[in-house]
Amino acid sequence: MSEPALGLLMLGLIVVVIMMGFATAFTLMGLGIFFGFIAYYDPSKPWADNHVFELMVQRTYGAMTNDVLISIPLFVLMGYVMERGALVDKMFYAIQLAFRRVAAPLAVATLVVCTFWGIASGLVGAVVVLMGVIAFNPMLRAGYDVKLASGVITAGGTLGILIPPSVMIIVYAAVAGQSVVKLYAAAMFPGFFLALLYVAYVIGWAMINPRIAPRLPEEQMRVPVPDWVRRLQAAYSDNVFVSLLRAVLAPGRAMGLEAEKGGRMGYGALLGNMGYALVPLLLAVITMAGVWWYVVIYQQAGTEAAASGGLEPLGSAGSSAASTAPSGPSQAFFLWYWGITAALALLVLRYYWKMGAERFQVLKLLTASVMPLGILTVVVLAVILLGITTATESAAVGAAGAFLLAFQARTLDWKRTKEAVFLTAKTTAMVCWLFVGSALFSAVFAILGGQALIEKWVLLLNLTPLEFMLLSQLIIFLLGWPLEWTEIIIIFVPIFLPLLKHFDIDPILWGTIVFVNLQAAFLSPPVAMSAFYLKGVAPKHVTINQIFAGMMPYMLIVVLCMAIMYVWPGMTLWLPNYLYGGN
Repeated sequence: MSEPALGLLMLGLIVVVIMMGFATAFTLMGLGIFFGFIAYYDPSKPWADNHVFELMVQRTYGAMTNDVLISIPLFVLMGYVMERGALVDKMFYAIQLAFRRVAAPLAVATLVVCTFWGIASGLVGAVVVLMGVIAFNPMLRAGYDVKLASGVITAGGTLGILIPPSVMIIVYAAVAGQSVVKLYAAAMFPGFFLALLYVAYVIGWAMINPRIAPRLPEEQMRVPVPDWVRRLQAAYSDNVFVSLLRAVLAPGRAMGLEAEKGGRMGYGALLGNMGYALVPLLLAVITMAGVWWYVVIYQQAGTEAAASGGLEPLGSAGSSAASTAPSGPSQAFFLWYWGITAALALLVLRYYWKMGAERFQVLKLLTASVMPLGILTVVVLAVILLGITTATESAAVGAAGAFLLAFQARTLDWKRTKEAVFLTAKTTAMVCWLFVGSALFSAVFAILGGQALIEKWVLLLNLTPLEFMLLSQLIIFLLGWPLEWTEIIIIFVPIFLPLLKHFDIDPILWGTIVFVNLQAAFLSPPVAMSAFYLKGVAPKHVTINQIFAGMMPYMLIVVLCMAIMYVWPGMTLWLPNYLYGGN
């Protein structure tokens, strides 16, 4: 058998052996050693002098000195601490009340919480299990279709591996030699867009067929409003925001009201509730001010500093280049900015105009349960995307913030801390061994000529870039049925990477489409780990086939999202190109 044929046999065996249940990392190393021994075998030398052993040492050292991998244990620790120490049940309750008037509110709230919680943890299994415990039984008791309930939990739970900060993106960056921050920026919009497609599908399906998601009883849709809020309205105004504003300015009548936890209302409590009421306004102002600062002030200052800094050698073209450089944002930016600002101002004004007691209480619940986690997530992502810190440093910030939030909520004890650290070490060790095995396997595969044979075969097909994109994504989609994302990215993605340059395909775009594609790896039988995570906490009458059937529509939505990303690459590439320039 020729060496390229041995390489193809090696590639086929890895799929078969993994499907038989053997550990992926040690299977990769075992096959790498075996076939590498054959590739280097020289009968004139002792077997112990085979160069495959030197290759293994070199590849292991190279994998372990990869700086990109340092951020993995920190992000994983952040996820496990948040999973064990934060209050997901309160977040689910608050979001459920916020969406109580839309179709299938429990399902929509589940998807929103899965998306939000997935961003913070990035752990698919943890999110699916948590939402299975918190949301699955309430949906079934409310009369929701089993397939709908299982589909939203399994599909929503996989979003955490797509939306940054994600371990999968870090692994791809290490394999492909790409920038983690660029990949994070590229995956931002597609991740939220896929979540939006899920929500639109659930609402549309529930509107077409209301029997799959019956309307909730009135007692479950009623917002618990404290008595002091009603009395404050009676004393000042039906509009709670106006009442709080008047009470802060003239607190005489409000000071006599009974507070929420007994006793009398104090001025500090009035200011605290006024702070809750101002949250939507502050979010809108901070968001638009942040955009203005970054685009108009920060980038303009950087451009001026670059133009004025340093001495230019005689005869250089620096002055002419600086003089012809854009002096600031385009006119289109200002039109869009002020248009969005005006629309946002009208929405905020309408929100406050209709702020009754129920809306105010929902706002308090959302602020108390979502705001701390939201601030941590925004800080972690902002410091990465704006170039303030590296991915590793931002992971350290996220892990420290997760501990602070858990201690503040008083939900993280010594036992849970030990569990989080142990699981972090276990997950990190698995990923590192996978990299060692993959590095050895890919090196031997290339030495045998398997990589060159596949490249030659693809080039002989004379494919167009679109056809190559479809072929590569189809192969990855099919591999997602028997394999998990780790095996696909570490073993099979490197086979396609050298071909991207020939077809003039951006590795950032291709990789981001792969991230979306790999959502199907969690939703496709027979492996479909999300289904087995949910089955472990589901009632006994829920079968695995019902869960599989509930996941099927979301696989089609994943395919639709991939098609939109290819037709409209700006959704993926606009943010990394704007923040860091084109490739």
